[in-house]
Amino acid sequence: MNRKEKEARVAKLAELARGSAAMLLADYRGLSVVEAQELRNGIREAGASYEVVKNRLMILAAEEAGSGQIKELLEGPTAIAFCPEDAVGPAKSLVRYAKDFKPLEIKGGILEGKIVDAEKIKFLASLPAKEVLQAQLLGAMMGPVRGLATVCAGPIRGLVTVLTRIQEQKEEAA
Repeated sequence: MNRKEKEARVAKLAELARGSAAMLLADYRGLSVVEAQELRNGIREAGASYEVVKNRLMILAAEEAGSGQIKELLEGPTAIAFCPEDAVGPAKSLVRYAKDFKPLEIKGGILEGKIVDAEKIKFLASLPAKEVLQAQLLGAMMGPVRGLATVCAGPIRGLVTVLTRIQEQKEEAA
């Protein structure tokens, strides 16, 4: 790789790092080509991009992007999943593949600008998807509102029932 190619690669990695809400790092040593391709496709389907990086180039890119703390995780062969939006899906995918492919080892990552270890990545993978969490939150917020509407409608419903019975009694008497 000549100097211009390295500069272009650093610029690309810096752009990916700037546009990422999270970066998940793994040691891919020992994976077959087929396993590596399956991992790459799985992470891509989860909404992240997967890059095998040279540590020195990634350190330069991370410093340029303001994520210089990543260098403590960059030892040995490294692959990074750059997560532009939600990190839960790619984390689930990475953890699943780490269970399926024993040589794959999760190193850790950067989440919201802070370094996290492999255990936190595994915890993140155990969370429900963002859409599920939003639906649960909405359901929890709607419960009290629905209860209040039911309580407020009770007296009106009772009045309508009483008036209907009075009307029925008058019709029967007539």
